[in-house]
Amino acid sequence: MVVDSMNPYATALAQFDASADLLNLPQATRAMLRMPKRELTVNFPVKMDNGTIKIFTGYRVQHDITRGPAKGGIRFSPEVSLDEVRALAMWMTWKCSVVGIPFGGAKGGVTCNPKELSSGELERIARRYITEMAIVIGPMSDIPAPDMNTDGRIMAWMMDTYSMQVGYTVPAVITGKPIAIGGSEGRLEATGRGVMVVTREALKWCGMSLNCSVVVQGFGNVGSVTARLLQEQGCKIVGLSDIRGGVFCPDGIDVQEALAYVQEHGYLEGLPGTEPVSNTALLELPCDVLIPAALENQITDRNAAAIKAKLVVEAANGPTTPEADRILQERGVTVVPDIVANAGGVTVSYFEWVQDLQRFFWGAQEINERLELIMVRSFHAIMQEAERRQTTLRMGAYMVAVARSAEAIETRGIYP
Repeated sequence: MVVDSMNPYATALAQFDASADLLNLPQATRAMLRMPKRELTVNFPVKMDNGTIKIFTGYRVQHDITRGPAKGGIRFSPEVSLDEVRALAMWMTWKCSVVGIPFGGAKGGVTCNPKELSSGELERIARRYITEMAIVIGPMSDIPAPDMNTDGRIMAWMMDTYSMQVGYTVPAVITGKPIAIGGSEGRLEATGRGVMVVTREALKWCGMSLNCSVVVQGFGNVGSVTARLLQEQGCKIVGLSDIRGGVFCPDGIDVQEALAYVQEHGYLEGLPGTEPVSNTALLELPCDVLIPAALENQITDRNAAAIKAKLVVEAANGPTTPEADRILQERGVTVVPDIVANAGGVTVSYFEWVQDLQRFFWGAQEINERLELIMVRSFHAIMQEAERRQTTLRMGAYMVAVARSAEAIETRGIYP
């Protein structure tokens, strides 16, 4: 089958089909897991600062709710499309399943450019979007969270809007909130911490040392936390990048200095002691570990043969196309798939939801210990499945995740 590698939903379907074939899934179960459970597209008006009215399009896709409420972020981006949201929702199902948390997958988004919007316009978009979505979200049905270009402040507006509509405060309807209104310790760095833990375990499995060279593409919340924590573990960070381009230093980059520089200047560009490099060239730098922590479709059939890393850890969602995956496999490059590597965020979102429901909160140390336990256990589960089936870590992860979801469907049966 020819896959449109630049369409994330085509990639998601191809990955599912490959695992379903190996699992010999019954046709009915396969059909139920292959398509989204529910999709909602809304077009809503927002008053802009200049007094004009602009129409925005928003989406919410619930892929599967068999194992529990739907769970997934909300992104604000000019590139948001229904197919992108469908893919991300499906990946969320597998992500929740592979780490063993009782959620199904969902995703949402608004097609807009946050860089062109004032704080007031962002707030009005967020509040109107969640109002439109109130018919499908709820603490026991679908729990949103931050994603690309959304943060705790936006989650606070959304939680407040939902709460005002029902007449009482519902902190468990949204995760990724500020701690002052029911957020969890450890949530801000949870995804990056999970990537660090999985990278550490993968290095052990590959027989590689923690004293290795690492390139991180993307220096946002996930990439910066990952780079900082890996450096604390003894890794040498030789390359970093953001939207303007990358920086490279074979002797290593001090991540704390890079964070301070970005805080002052806004971008990595011009970081003292480094050489500039394009985002494209960054992926091909000499290193032991490559961590794409930016957007989808970064490693493709056009550059996979030039990747010099021995280990790729997918901190971003869908950064490797199916064609690139095959090339990397043929070259002996180990790839830790996104549905495990970046599952730290949804895992601590689950912790936040549990804490909100019981109104009893844990400290940062307990959060991090629980997160580490789940990430280590999940990596070893996919590793063992991959070894047993003599396949890749990606296929091992999909087979674990899809098998668990299929078992839930078959155990519950069909009503009526």
